[in-house]
Amino acid sequence: MGPTASGKTEVAIELCRRFDLDVISVDSALVYRGMDIGTAKPDAATLFETPHRLVDIRDPEDAYSAGDFVRDASEAMDAIFEAGRTPLLVGGTMMYFRALTAGMAELPPADPAIRAAIDTEAAEVGWPALHEELQRCDPAAAARINPNDSQRIQRALEVFRLSGRPLSAWQESTPGSGDVKFRKLALQVEPRSVLHEGIARRLERMLDAGFLDELRCLMQRPGLRRDSPAMRAVGYRQFWAHLAGECSLGEARSRALAATRQLAKRQITWLRSENGLKSFDALDSAVADAISGFLAALQG
Repeated sequence: MGPTASGKTEVAIELCRRFDLDVISVDSALVYRGMDIGTAKPDAATLFETPHRLVDIRDPEDAYSAGDFVRDASEAMDAIFEAGRTPLLVGGTMMYFRALTAGMAELPPADPAIRAAIDTEAAEVGWPALHEELQRCDPAAAARINPNDSQRIQRALEVFRLSGRPLSAWQESTPGSGDVKFRKLALQVEPRSVLHEGIARRLERMLDAGFLDELRCLMQRPGLRRDSPAMRAVGYRQFWAHLAGECSLGEARSRALAATRQLAKRQITWLRSENGLKSFDALDSAVADAISGFLAALQG
């Protein structure tokens, strides 16, 4: 695990060279075909050397949920175990990690009337205002949800209004994930300013590599809209606004940087709440050696 731009892919590839590991991607954006540059998806040569399961398994018009991930990841883990190897789950979508390791909560079913009421309120006061309401009734969920993430805000408020119980409380009471034992390893980047510098450099590399052209192609797909789940990936929504003529390139770049930094902050918050986490310094040039030593000791 680790925040965005912490070097998870590079470390994972090195670990796969040293151990009998197969990678399962834990990334809500890498599942989508055609979203390569803006998601920092490993290139073809990397994927040939170290295949990643759960990459390029959905078209960007399609939704992909935590429940979908748990099903697909569980099937992939079974296949890897049957081959006599060990799954290495790599990514930054912390909700997916939590769903897999702690199980999926049996939440109240959706209620169209409540959802319609929430949408009406959002149209009047905006999603950030509803996020403030969520902070009052479920601060733990609000800390993990972006103030502009309409889908997750709506669901968290819907669960509370239906049951009178915070979404976070439902999730905490979820049964465990069976007899699979997980070792949780995290790459941490301190000071935070170094991570922010890495995020800025990566965004510039994406733009130089043709991110805007990639997004133009996506915008031409008839079934893809700005509010499609795939377009919630950081960067895509901000530069969509630029290509739609709503803001300058500089404004889009600034918004994308801010959104990515907010994502990293939320990821770090998630990591702090994880139990049994072993952290490693992502800035250490020998971090792969440190993790390898830890894994070798477990095997010994």
